[in-house]
Amino acid sequence: MDTFYADVLCVGAGLAGERVAVEAASRGYKVICLSLVHAKRSHSSAAQGGMQASLGNCAKGEGDNPDVHFSDTVKGSDWGCDQEVARLFAETAPLAVREMCAWGVPWNRVVPGKSMYYKGGQEFEKFEKQENEGLITARDFGGTAKWRTCYTSDGTGHTLLFTMDYQATKYGVPVHDRVEAISLIHDGENCMGVVARNLKTGKLCAYIAKATLIATGGYGRLFRETTNAVICDGSGAIIALDTGMVPIGNPEAVQFHPTGIVPTNILVTEGCRGDGGTLLDVNEERFMHIYEPAKQELASRDVVSRWMTHHIRLGKGVKSPYGDHLWLDIRHLGAKHIKTKLRDVEEICNEFLDRDPITQLIPVRPAHHYSMGGVRTNKDGAAYGLKGLYAAGEAACWDMHGFNRLGGNSLAETVVAGRIVGNKICEFLEGCSVSLKTDVIDAEVKKQEARIAAVKASTGKENAYELRNKMQDLTYDNVGIFRNAGDLTKAVEGLQEVYERSKNIGIRSNSMGGNPELTFALKLPGQVRLALCTAYAALQRTESRGAHSREDFPERNDRDWLLRTLATWKEGDTLPTLNYERPSKVWELPPGYRGYGEDKRIECEDPEVTGKK
Repeated sequence: MDTFYADVLCVGAGLAGERVAVEAASRGYKVICLSLVHAKRSHSSAAQGGMQASLGNCAKGEGDNPDVHFSDTVKGSDWGCDQEVARLFAETAPLAVREMCAWGVPWNRVVPGKSMYYKGGQEFEKFEKQENEGLITARDFGGTAKWRTCYTSDGTGHTLLFTMDYQATKYGVPVHDRVEAISLIHDGENCMGVVARNLKTGKLCAYIAKATLIATGGYGRLFRETTNAVICDGSGAIIALDTGMVPIGNPEAVQFHPTGIVPTNILVTEGCRGDGGTLLDVNEERFMHIYEPAKQELASRDVVSRWMTHHIRLGKGVKSPYGDHLWLDIRHLGAKHIKTKLRDVEEICNEFLDRDPITQLIPVRPAHHYSMGGVRTNKDGAAYGLKGLYAAGEAACWDMHGFNRLGGNSLAETVVAGRIVGNKICEFLEGCSVSLKTDVIDAEVKKQEARIAAVKASTGKENAYELRNKMQDLTYDNVGIFRNAGDLTKAVEGLQEVYERSKNIGIRSNSMGGNPELTFALKLPGQVRLALCTAYAALQRTESRGAHSREDFPERNDRDWLLRTLATWKEGDTLPTLNYERPSKVWELPPGYRGYGEDKRIECEDPEVTGKK
């Protein structure tokens, strides 16, 4: 068995993982990144619309600053975020976006003079100042008071990731790709690295490190219809949950994006609506202005997704063999705009739908998109439960998103959190001495060898892929945009049954190397445990907050539920253990009306939160 040693081990080589790696390597520490795929194929590359930072350079962003960004983020989270973290994020984002500029990201720039823009299907005029020529510009995104989403056409994630990977290469950071971490090595107090499996050879490797970072992205593949790539399977959250000590924060907080294309669920960016695109129903009529007169198509994602689903329920959806959908219309933006600032959208529509968005409508409906929950960390990115374990990006519950994430804040979070957490890891490493407990390492390797051998030797009759499909149906159909006790109970009970059946999986191919079936059979029980954390936590949270919308509890209950969920899993259990904590000790912005629809709140009575005596 090969054993690798590093000061910092980054499990995941997307934007968050590589940003931490760059921070540590630039200070002379030895870093190794693990990745399921080539680093430049990480899911960060799929981000299209942009990265939020309050630069205030463009005309519609004038007057923007970290205070406004902070306020938007807290309101967007439906007062579910950690306000200390949200403040830290808003203050650091402008530094991070300018740093990425210095490293080579070709941000779109301010062009002085008169230009036109669309909002709510209507054309308006704006004037960019001559003195701002060439500065980083921004586009409009949902739930924001100012235009602050910095972008590179609609391929922002691609340009950021390639730029970041060049920096990692510059500092000599090796990326071990096609390698999957399958368990954390720990002694109950300290994390010492991971046991990983080489997906090409099937061989196990031990990666030993003073500090281990989980940056594996979200867990969208727990749901049937998701914009997430197949690698977004929750692997980082699973190995943390398997320790029995590291909690998953807010697993019930999952976001549905309004514009997944039908039937593939590939995302078309919020930049389409930010640039003036509109949503139409079966009659090719707009409807968002009816439900949200102020923000219309640019209300927060959870709000737009709910109204779209509501409109379809009223019979206003377009019938198709793949279910009802609505239309996204960007035709009025014109060919020049689409071919320059929305060129990836044009390509996606042409290649996957055989439709031209310049002249035709785009079929869309909400699809699962983002995991606000993840490995629970403090504001330094240090995971609860184990010393030396950190998390960043979508894999983490840091927790700046609370119960709804604003578009553009996730791409910003990867770089901002990577910068901050990388710095904190370096502080941890200063003077850090680690006692390598070879017996603990050997025991964990043997445990994983036995687990793999058991799956290979199993004569079980259950098919891992059929169980996967059952899990995805249960989550998507019952833990979706609208939730209620009946559906959530059905999900929990169904997932418990799937979990029991997952102990009896048999595989047809037992080769060690290049065996996707074995890889998936090993992962599925952990995925079902994670799905149970999501469904059970949603059942227990008897309120509506952000993307967690309970039809049977429509009020946001600040009196009883101004809490973050902490889900852990004890060996032998069939349900997670749920504990709760206050999301912040600092309430810079006391809970208030979010600004959408009817003000349905049960107010908090704690003077430390409200500031009222």
